[in-house]
Amino acid sequence: MSVLSWQKSSYCGTGEACVHVATAAHGAAVKVAGSADPGASHLTVSPAAWSAFLQAVKSSGTA
Repeated sequence: MSVLSWQKSSYCGTGEACVHVATAAHGAAVKVAGSADPGASHLTVSPAAWSAFLQAVKSSGTA
């Protein structure tokens, strides 16, 4: 199993309530976590699903 390199959202403020994202298996999946320890539990989505999610957030004006 490869070690994931987690990135914290640039929209995070102070504290530990942040979204973390990592790309796994040569871009075959995107891992999404919302805790101080992203390795503890996370969701796995396809790159297409993650891209669609980001587009929806950006177009809603909440990003």
